[in-house]
Amino acid sequence: MLLFSFLFSEIISSHATTWHVGAAQLYTAPSEVSSLVLDGDTVAIDAGTYDSDVAYWAANNLFLKGVGGFAHLNANGQSYGGKAIWVIGGNNTTIDSIEFSGCTVADHNGAGIRQEGVNLTVRDCYFHDNEEGILAGDNASSDILIEYTEFYNNGYGDGYSHNLYINHVHSLTFQYNYSHHAIIGHEVKSRAFNNYILYNRITNEETGTASREIDLPNGGHTIILGNEIEQGPQSTNSNIIGYGLEGLTNPESQLFVVNNTIVNDKSNGSFLDVEDGASLCKAYNNIFAGAGTILTGTPLSLDSSHNLYSTVNTAGFVDAANYDYQLLSSSPAIDNGTNPGFDSTFSLTPIHEYVHPLAMMNRIENDSLDNGAHEFGNPSNVFVPEKEPFALFIFPNPVTSSVILKPKGVLPENSALIIYKLPGYVVKNILVEGRNEILISVERLPDGIYFWKLVGANRKVLAEGKFVKQ
Repeated sequence: MLLFSFLFSEIISSHATTWHVGAAQLYTAPSEVSSLVLDGDTVAIDAGTYDSDVAYWAANNLFLKGVGGFAHLNANGQSYGGKAIWVIGGNNTTIDSIEFSGCTVADHNGAGIRQEGVNLTVRDCYFHDNEEGILAGDNASSDILIEYTEFYNNGYGDGYSHNLYINHVHSLTFQYNYSHHAIIGHEVKSRAFNNYILYNRITNEETGTASREIDLPNGGHTIILGNEIEQGPQSTNSNIIGYGLEGLTNPESQLFVVNNTIVNDKSNGSFLDVEDGASLCKAYNNIFAGAGTILTGTPLSLDSSHNLYSTVNTAGFVDAANYDYQLLSSSPAIDNGTNPGFDSTFSLTPIHEYVHPLAMMNRIENDSLDNGAHEFGNPSNVFVPEKEPFALFIFPNPVTSSVILKPKGVLPENSALIIYKLPGYVVKNILVEGRNEILISVERLPDGIYFWKLVGANRKVLAEGKFVKQ
């Protein structure tokens, strides 16, 4: 099927400015424009390497993007304010196609991004060889979305710095990413009140020394759905997913672990380490492959059904030695799952699969769900994000009562626009086929950040992004 692409600039007002940065431009480094930009502006950074360039971004609704490939910010040990390559002080920032590396600071928390504002979207970026990949501070009203992004070899090596470290924010949505080879620390660590960890590859692999693959030290309302998760033989911690192990201090302590492929390549350990007293642990349709205890800890309510427990060799993977966890026709996981139901209005039935590297596809529908992150069958509908973001012109900025969304060309048959506050919490679902302009009333929606997806036939994702209502 034809993948419709759009000229995109996340949120654009009629007065917004695009600032061009690059070796052949008037401004040759991002830091030269960081104090000049105003709310709603776009900074387009030509592909290339920007050595020792660090910056603080204070304006709101910024769109910071690489053009023609990654804009590589090689910090060479430098940082802004002893914190990060980029410190984000403004609200509703979107960052796309930027590579962050080489940040070190005195307290060993030198990050690619230090998030201090409200709401952040990171898409199609690469964080490597920093002391922290992304470090986000406490902000109970902030929603963070990270997708199609790679995290590799971040961490100081002290166990307190990680590929990704999100503190107490309202929500983290982490989808279609590849996080691997964190140095001693965790591949994903989040203290967010709500966590949506969906369709990622989170792996330690043969040479990795990471601690846990996923660490949620204060619990929270958490959905871990459709992921490939692997603990390598050199991992410095024997449990793969930790939940509430520093105290169940978040407002909720409900953990949903559904249709994941979780592989332990160590000779011992545990797959799920849940703090005693967590209100709910629901585990459905997972593959737990390898040695170790499935669950450590005693939640108040345990709902476990149709999981597959096996050795790595008998799980029926295509090529486990090379981390290909798709199913062979002989796999005992085929048709071994069941309908996992809902968490409130969020369907726990997987609809996507991670495709390596950094892509996803729609999960095919057979008679019965298979266990794990992959449904047996021929891959179809692979969606790879384009380097240039998809485009949607949104007027006005900030949005108050209604928005106009204008794509390039006429929208295809059976296409629909889905607007949601958080994954699974849909606020509008509008049939838009045949239109070349969409007017949407948002007057009754509460203020905040909203995400959208344009889907076509068979719910194939054609484009996605966000807007802000204020």
